Amino acid sequence: MSAQAKHPYHMVNPSPWPALGAFSGLVTAVGAVTYFHKVPILGISGIAQVLPGLFLVILTMILWWRDVINESVKQHAHTEVVAHGLRMGMVLFIVSEVMFFFAFFWAFFHNALGFSTSTLQWPPAGIAVLDAWEIPFYNTVILLTSGGTVTRAHMYVEEGNNKLAARWLFITAALGAIFLSAQAYEYIHASYKLSDGIYPSTFYLATGFHGFHVFVGTVFLIVCGFRAANGHFTAHKHIGFQAAAWYWHFVDVVWLFLFTWVYWILGLPVRHFATAVGG
Repeated sequence: MSAQAKHPYHMVNPSPWPALGAFSGLVTAVGAVTYFHKVPILGISGIAQVLPGLFLVILTMILWWRDVINESVKQHAHTEVVAHGLRMGMVLFIVSEVMFFFAFFWAFFHNALGFSTSTLQWPPAGIAVLDAWEIPFYNTVILLTSGGTVTRAHMYVEEGNNKLAARWLFITAALGAIFLSAQAYEYIHASYKLSDGIYPSTFYLATGFHGFHVFVGTVFLIVCGFRAANGHFTAHKHIGFQAAAWYWHFVDVVWLFLFTWVYWILGLPVRHFATAVGG
């Protein structure tokens, strides 16, 4: 009997990482719930309750994705059929992310457009909204520029020039870091907190989760930058980079929606909804 595979699929070897990932998610969820409810667990209190779970999640990602890279680069196990499956997996993941943000936008629009019977005006009284044409506008320019730099990196990858691709990937990651720094400055100087009402809660959840996605995308691009510097990508096979580029463009599009509706159009002026509550 020949040991050679008779099919184009990759039969993955038994791996402990899915089990570790599930356990990591459980530890993170328990730590987050006890932290939010201010209930110490095993003598640990505060933000330290969340750190063990986050450490395990990061460890799982490092070890699992290390194996995936080895399967592709060293074992050459990612055939065209497998590559297609990986691309479709990333597409479906981005679709699920669209649904994730859709929920936050629905909550924001439900109140901002007067459909909520508990909202008399938008923005609510006492909320000093952020000026869309200051830090949010600068961040828009930064993210749009980063979309151009990651596209430039993609062009170099398709030309087989990994060194220049790595340079542009690191430039893109640097722009992501600048965006996050500006958003952190904006949050620090905002006049309201997450618990100050419906506007702050929907605002921080929508923009905060977008910021988290920018952080994830920045790490993704840094990893791809080091992979490009080590010659992992070829002109015809660079699935890891494609996934990072698609994810980054998704982050760009979400931010344009956030800037247009949350910061700009529905940020000002004040709209009164007295008729919505029978006034």
